[in-house]
This record gives sequence, structure tokens and C-alpha cells, in this order.
Amino acid sequence: MKNIAVIGYGVIGKRVADAINLQDDMNLVGVCDVISDWRIQNAVRKGYDIYAATQEAADRMKSEGISVKGNMQELLDTVVLVVDCTPKNIAAKNVEVYKSKGVKFIVEGGEKHETTGHSFNAESNYKTAIGLNQTRVVSCNTTSILRTLGALKRAGLFDYARGTLLRRATDPWESHLGGIMNTMVPEKDIPSHQGPDAKSVDPDLDVITSAIKVPETLSHMHYWNVKLKKQVTEEEVLNAFKTSSRIKLIRYDQGLVSNNTIKEMFMDMGRPWGDMYEVALWEDMLKVVGDELFYAYVVDNQAIVIPETIDAIRALTGIETDGRKSIAKTNESLGIN
Repeated sequence: MKNIAVIGYGVIGKRVADAINLQDDMNLVGVCDVISDWRIQNAVRKGYDIYAATQEAADRMKSEGISVKGNMQELLDTVVLVVDCTPKNIAAKNVEVYKSKGVKFIVEGGEKHETTGHSFNAESNYKTAIGLNQTRVVSCNTTSILRTLGALKRAGLFDYARGTLLRRATDPWESHLGGIMNTMVPEKDIPSHQGPDAKSVDPDLDVITSAIKVPETLSHMHYWNVKLKKQVTEEEVLNAFKTSSRIKLIRYDQGLVSNNTIKEMFMDMGRPWGDMYEVALWEDMLKVVGDELFYAYVVDNQAIVIPETIDAIRALTGIETDGRKSIAKTNESLGIN
């Protein structure tokens, strides 16, 4: 059992904390934040020990009746690894604290690759993370790119890929703050950052992405055009995708015609928050024309990186040196079939 801490109890942090709590080879020592509202109060209800990032935060928490176990420094003294799920750019500032404490750390995809010097995807480069002191779990969109293109690459089918990403405007719970209405906002730069980000994990991937922000909050949607190394059947492509346990093949003709219907399915499946850890890829939309492949899928921006983070913990701490075994263990704990 390795002692683990979560810094930042937001959209990703609360999910990472719950996922750690499901594992039998790691122990969630506590969660640390600056908030004292309903979010951290839910952590209290779950029985998690609460730590305050600052004295000011501790005072606010206590005024709200929250029992504060200690401060961030005290939390770091009790763990071998910390998962930093704080908002973008804050984690980069915390890195020096973790290094000074000699604590291994994981940051999420909002931070730059240079923050850790290593970026992680379980199916792509688990082995290279074993025993490292630090890594970055890449963003939701980048994770989906690595899973799908990685599956094609392992099957010897992948030559190069060009993708268009329809990006949700903001997280659902913040749609009253930063959403967009009656417009679509293209990212100015091509490639958008997801393609180069995927290459930080797998430098051999020839991938270019473009992205458009759209007025919805449930998920992202990707359209891909892949040049194949040889002419194959659609069945052979689907068999390649099936080698990834974290790609879920769905069917348009079964009523899964939109991101909201897909979300409803996962809620009906009993997933917490209706979370979709997998890439939901339409198998009956997929087409092969000559040596070109066309397909589309949906990405749950709040959930897809959760299993990757659990695997990254195992790799860095050395709990498990076989990536396949870690992926299987994580999948079982999260209900990924």
C-alpha cells in the first residue's frame, strides 16, 4: 500500500480521489485545497481527511465546521506521491515544493510537458514511467488521440492522421461562468496543441489537429481521417481498435446519435456522475475508402484521464511494472469492461 495525496479537489481531483480509494494497492491519505464550500464538504461526507493549502484556507474551513487534519506540508510528509489536480498553472508552482520534500508527483494535462519532462499514457509508454519522480497525464483530447491512433499503430496500419476536434466550451458545472452561445470559436493555430501534445508521448506519430470550441459542455467530439499503410477491411480496423480496452465501440443505429444520448447510457449503467472513461467510437460510422480511414468518437473531458492517472501512480511508485496488469486492475476497479 502506497500513501497517496490529492492536491486540488475539483472536477478531476474528486474523481481521482474516489478512484484511488477503490484500489487495494494504494491508500488515499487526504485531499488538500483552499475551498470551503460544497465541494470540499462532499469530501468530508465521504470520510476523506482534509488538509488546507494555506492558513487562510484553514481558518475558512474551520469557520464552516470542517475538521482540518493539517496543512499541505504536513500532508506531504506522510505520502510517497501526490497527484496535483489544481487549476491550470498552479501545479507548476507547486512542483518546487514537491521536489524539496522528495515526493513523487503527477500533474494533469493543463500543465506543459516541460513541467515534468515526461508525459504519460498507459497504453503508449507505461514502461518509460516506471520509477520516475514525476510525470504529466496528458489532456482528455490527447489521451483519446493516443488510444485510437496507438491501436492502429500497434496493428501496423497507421501512416499519418489529420483530425478535427469539436471542443466543449467549458466544464458542465461552470457553464454559467464561461460558456459560449450562438457561436463557434476556431483555434487560430493549426496544428492545435493536441497533435504536438500527443507527440510528446509518442514522437513517431504523424498527426495534425485543428480545433473548434462549440456551445456545449457535455463532451468533445473528434473526426479523424487516417492514411493507412495498406488497404484493409473495416473489420480489420475494428479489430485493431478492440485491442484497446479503453475504446468502447458504440452504434449509431442503436440510438446513440449524440453526446447527450451517450452520456445518458453511461448514467443508466450506474457510472458515478455518468462518467465515460473510454473513448466512445461509432463502429457503424467508420469507413475505409482505399487506404484512407474515416471515423468519429466522443470524449468525456471529466473522466477519461482518471484511469490513466491511477496507472501513472503505479508506474511511478513501482507498485506494478507490467503496464498491461495495471490497466487490467484499474479497469476492473472502475467497471471498464
